[in-house]
Formats: sequence, C-alpha cells, structure tokens
Amino acid sequence: MNREFDVKPSKVIALGLNYRDHAEEFNMPIPSEPVIFMKPSTSVIRDGDPIIYPLGATRVDYEAELAIVMGKTARNVAAADALHYVDGYTCLNDVTERDMQKRDGQWTRAKSFDTFCPVGPIITDEINPDEVNVKSFLNGELRQSSNTKNLIFDVRRIIEFVSSIMTLFPGDIISTGTPSGIAPMRPGDEIVIEVEGIGRLTNKVVEF
Repeated sequence: MNREFDVKPSKVIALGLNYRDHAEEFNMPIPSEPVIFMKPSTSVIRDGDPIIYPLGATRVDYEAELAIVMGKTARNVAAADALHYVDGYTCLNDVTERDMQKRDGQWTRAKSFDTFCPVGPIITDEINPDEVNVKSFLNGELRQSSNTKNLIFDVRRIIEFVSSIMTLFPGDIISTGTPSGIAPMRPGDEIVIEVEGIGRLTNKVVEF
C-alpha cells in the first residue's frame, strides 16, 4: 500500500554511522551496536516545504536516508518479529549543522533545528528494506548513491535495539543512517532524496 506521508511522530530516532562507507568517510571505527540520537517532532517537514538555514549556521549538510514508520506500539520487540510493527517506509533527509556538531561534541543542537527533518513524499510497505538504492541530488547533481545492503545494522536489528530502550508509538520514525557523500547546502539550493520504490523527497533551502 502507498499513501501520502500523513503521520505526526512523537519522536524521530536516527542512526549515525550505519553505512560502512560513511564510517570510513569520517575515519570512524565500525560500531559494535547501533549509535542512536533523536530529532524533535518540530524538525519534521514534508515534501516541498522549505529547509530554513538557521542564523549562525556555517555548514548545513544533507543526509539521504531510508526511514521506518512505526505502525504499532513497540516495546522490547525481537528482531524476528520487528517487521510486524512497521507501517511502512519513506525518504528522510537528516539535515545537520556540521560545525555545531563538531563544536558541541554531541548532536542535539546540530540535528534539531526546525525544518531539519524533511520526510516523504509517501509511506509504502511495498519495498524490501534490505535491498533498496538510496541517493541524493544537490541541484540535480548526484551526490550520494548506495544501497541498504550496505547497512551495518538492518531494519530488524534497529527496531529490536531501539525498542529495548524506549517505547515506540504508531507514527514514530526511525531513520536508518546515511551513506558517504554528505556535503553542504546553501540558501537557494534544491536537495532531492531518492529511495528506490518510494520516490523523491524535494526541498529547497531558504534564508532564515
């Protein structure tokens, strides 16, 4: 089933360093367990909405990701049962202020600005999340290109891990990480996140 993105998550959980090539890009060791962080619900926007370049920002990056949309309340879910709790999948752009991330030594401020979580354009349960292409295009130029086959932790393991820490509610989003190729955006740029079988999430960057 395909439908327009129409959920209001109570929270967005995202993974860092979940593609081998992205870990290598930052010269980071492959994690032994998922590295997670949160983005507030106030950061969520939809296809076509503007990404606002914050005051004081110096480097705002795109990050193309496959995202999981939860369909049932989930707590302590086993990996073998995890997909039964999924409503579907969508595209997500984990927009990040990279210089703030480095200065702060943790990721909350850098990931949490309003409009820093574009999601959409649809939710679908008609893909195999273990084998879809994930791409980004900045002003029409291909910048990221990988496949979820390269995830360090797959969708089942991610849901098992996150639900062992916190209760997930219907509509909550888990984003599965980004491949290599991240780079800055500037006001006036158009960023497109494309996930095979889902479509293209398109947003423009505007001044504050």
